[in-house]
Amino acid sequence: MKAMATVTADNDARGDGADGAGARFDVLIAGAGYVGLATAVSIRQARPNLSVAVVDAAPPGVWQRDGRASAIAAAACRMLQRLGCWDEIAPEAQPIVDMVVTDSRTADPVRPVFLTFGGEVAPGEPFAHMVANTVLNGALRRRADALGIDLLEGVAVEGYDTETGLARVHLADGVSVETRLLVAADGVKSRLRDMAGIKTVHWDYGQSGIVCTVAHERPHNGRAEEHFLPAGPFATLPLKGNRSSIVWTERTEVAERLVAEDDVVFEHELEQRFGLKLGDIRVEGPRRAWPLGLTLARDFVAPRLALAGDAAHGIHPIAGQGLNLGFKDAAALAEVVVEADRLGEDFGQIDVLRRYERWRRFDTVQMGVTTDVLNRLFSNDFGPLRAVRDFGLGLVDRMPAMKSFFIRQASGLAGPTPRLLRGEAI
Repeated sequence: MKAMATVTADNDARGDGADGAGARFDVLIAGAGYVGLATAVSIRQARPNLSVAVVDAAPPGVWQRDGRASAIAAAACRMLQRLGCWDEIAPEAQPIVDMVVTDSRTADPVRPVFLTFGGEVAPGEPFAHMVANTVLNGALRRRADALGIDLLEGVAVEGYDTETGLARVHLADGVSVETRLLVAADGVKSRLRDMAGIKTVHWDYGQSGIVCTVAHERPHNGRAEEHFLPAGPFATLPLKGNRSSIVWTERTEVAERLVAEDDVVFEHELEQRFGLKLGDIRVEGPRRAWPLGLTLARDFVAPRLALAGDAAHGIHPIAGQGLNLGFKDAAALAEVVVEADRLGEDFGQIDVLRRYERWRRFDTVQMGVTTDVLNRLFSNDFGPLRAVRDFGLGLVDRMPAMKSFFIRQASGLAGPTPRLLRGEAI
């Protein structure tokens, strides 16, 4: 982007100030992941008069080494299309055309399919696509650059103070900048959330999610699978070519041991869960494990501050909705900011920011509770409970209206949806 280095007194930066020292922005976003970048692009595209900057603690280029992939729901695809990013992403995106759900033990020779989903929310529109994180992040960065958004990399936010009409943000290199609104999109362990004194509800599941990419002999034909195993869900998600992304839940101590094993042992354990339906498999790139838990912020806003993405909520990946909740945050916050600015309101005031909080709180809590219940229901090997849940899955599979409801939920198109997620301009 225009500003690729840490802001110092000698570096130029957009805003009211002439240099990095004392620069002023209308909106300053901490975190250059998909939530931070999508929020920046959404606001700047709708209101070119507003100066927007993104500051990120990670050094330049770190995002290019992210080997993960994400499921982007249909609503998020519509948003990316409206933001001018989807045409660049689409050639590298793999549509999910159908999904199957099984419930079994690892050693079971047969995994009966209890639930199947068709993959379209409308003719020709899959309910989700799989996209490499580097492709998604790169497209958002290039769009931000085209819109004149500053990216200040390799510098963390050390603190901030609120004054009349603005927040003064202190960066790790000693520089301070001013902003009318500070957005915390700095992850589930958000330092800005802690600085604001916002408390969270949190518990650890004692599980970790192993993430890796697998190459296989035969094509997946766009099918996603989720196997409910006693230790947690094991999901295979289709990527471009004969490749799949794996999200594998295990008890934390087991996950750490597996990631530390050599390739032969790891691939053997993976094969026990993946199966041989797609032929021989081979792990591509690094494998990593992340601890899983539920984190919900008690407040989404404070004076001159709004939380977005994982800073506001961290949920279990069992439903694959973490990224899409983040896009909803970005779309809703941008809509509130843009509409307030059009009305001549100060969008950093707490009463304006409460509109965003009211919009996003219920949906977030609902999804957090849903994923928590699903994880507790399916991550066990208790016989009577297994019988009940398998009966429930089979019942849903025989009810087209119920399946359509779940598809719409998974697509991100249910409930009070921000305009960007409907593919409309703000």
